[in-house]
Amino acid sequence: MHVGLMEGTIRRETLTENLDTVVEHGVHHLQYHVPASGPSVADIRKEMDARQMTISALSGTYNMIDPDVEKRHAGLRMLRSVAESCAPLGTSVITLCTGSRDPQSMWRAHPDNNTAEAWIDLVESMEQALEVAEEYDVVLALEPEVANVIDSAQKARRLLDEMQSPYLKVCMDGANIFHKGELPKMREILDEAFALLGDDIALAHAKDLDRDGQAGHLAAGTGLLDYDQYLGLLKENGYDGAVVLHGLSEAQVPFCTNFLREKITAL
Repeated sequence: MHVGLMEGTIRRETLTENLDTVVEHGVHHLQYHVPASGPSVADIRKEMDARQMTISALSGTYNMIDPDVEKRHAGLRMLRSVAESCAPLGTSVITLCTGSRDPQSMWRAHPDNNTAEAWIDLVESMEQALEVAEEYDVVLALEPEVANVIDSAQKARRLLDEMQSPYLKVCMDGANIFHKGELPKMREILDEAFALLGDDIALAHAKDLDRDGQAGHLAAGTGLLDYDQYLGLLKENGYDGAVVLHGLSEAQVPFCTNFLREKITAL
């Protein structure tokens, strides 16, 4: 496994300065947000290659069950543009979260997320997204998140089984799957998540949490997640890709990269 970083954690005036600073931290794997403006895809690839850096995934998240259908359609168009950038940037993975019925924020839980109607809309949106994935030969890495319609490993497994698509996999984030009251059962819940999803992991994230019932929002190594167990399960399930740090400030990058690197080495 390799230490990865979410692009945008470190910000400089130019792409060159940005990537140089990332490399100074010993990081050569990024999850990238394709810019709407700024450096071209060709320039990004050129600068990445010059530093022997790899884009492990592109971010493609949109609210797949947005109550506003037009916003779902706009999200699908965005996903297509991201998929078009995958091959030129040397990656085949796009991360997705599934969204919420909350009209203001896809990161806010909503009681309608658990309705049959929300599931039907999710399946329809995912079928459309998978048509794009097949067209561009990319994998959609679905991330379970407690405020979303896919809020558990069990629901992620259900969707994978229902879609039956080789283009749908999982982005595993151990800090995102604990509902209220579940934190005392951390070991059991992580074991179950990997038992259900371990064979379908396309990418792993690294952040931390200090309470259950919401997605983790702390920097890796500063909260309660058992990283020895989490990384151990990744290894046991044969994952050897990037573990992408996010939810951290630039000031936390030295601590978090060292923390994660030491944990990986200890495996």
